[in-house]
Amino acid sequence: MRKSARYSTLAAAGLLALSSLTACANDAASTASTGSGSKGDGKGTKVKIMVGGLDKVIYMPAMLTQRLGYFDAEGLDVELLTEPAGVQAETALVAGQVQGTVGFYDHTLDLQTKGKAVESVVQFSRAPGEVEVVSTKAAGDIKSPKDFKGKKLGITSLGSSTDFLTKYLAVKNGVKVSDFSPVAVGAGATFISALQQGSIDGGMTTDPTVATILDKKAGKVLLDMRTPEGSQEALGGPYPSSSLYMQTDWVNGHKDTVQKLVNAFVKTLKWMSTHSAAEIAAKMPADYAQGDKALYTQSIKSTLPMFTDDGVMPENGPETVERVLKAFNTNIQNADVDLSKTYTTEFVEAAE
Repeated sequence: MRKSARYSTLAAAGLLALSSLTACANDAASTASTGSGSKGDGKGTKVKIMVGGLDKVIYMPAMLTQRLGYFDAEGLDVELLTEPAGVQAETALVAGQVQGTVGFYDHTLDLQTKGKAVESVVQFSRAPGEVEVVSTKAAGDIKSPKDFKGKKLGITSLGSSTDFLTKYLAVKNGVKVSDFSPVAVGAGATFISALQQGSIDGGMTTDPTVATILDKKAGKVLLDMRTPEGSQEALGGPYPSSSLYMQTDWVNGHKDTVQKLVNAFVKTLKWMSTHSAAEIAAKMPADYAQGDKALYTQSIKSTLPMFTDDGVMPENGPETVERVLKAFNTNIQNADVDLSKTYTTEFVEAAE
């Protein structure tokens, strides 16, 4: 086994909506590096990575790595594609449209129950980075997840990590998953509009959407899982979320390329840990700030505590993910999953 003995193992879930692949291919925006760095030959090794929302702060290391030039420095020609929901990004990977996905680690476990061998090769985070918000109008009725019964709760899409975490919070607090209505509203403007119009009473989302909601006074924070402390309180432990995960067969057949990818991402995580939110914001595409750089900077500052500084799977994180998913996911409850195959530390331990 090429896992580090001192780290535990695990992952969690995602649905295979293969019928949506055409939409993924047509709708995904993309951006690419040049691959002409010091370790390249002028052309670079081509890699396509699907991100579950390039402008989401929880997935910031993907674009930041490109902006810092670390892919180029490793001799990689990386094309970053974007889909608004992690489950769609997962679908692109399984179908072979891309070589890697930047998304929640929890997708790997459910995929294994469906016969798909997928593993996280570098772990960006130790907390979900998610926030459960309630609309200003519904804030008086929803004081905790115990009040989810009968409510319409926004998620990015069915089968997404926001879907799974919402279900866990409900079950943990005595509410059946059949007692509330999950509503797929995406993120950003569509989430905010649904909250303002009353299409949802609350929901789970990330920055910069959270910062915008608070700025517009469209809602309030019910549970904040952007920090390890918030994850501990809501979920009972560290919850590894955003990561780069890939099909195991591809990893085994392209170890040199995977190592270069991990080298680049680990450099970015270390850079993030020694720079301010304002310095990070200055490196990101200008349109990510949507005209309000101060608000965007604040959204980065609020989310920074979720990130690791070395890409290593947080100790006891996999166990938390397993426990969360087993609370409501029958696939995982009834399957004999080999958790040691859901991530590897081989590449982060060798990162330059």
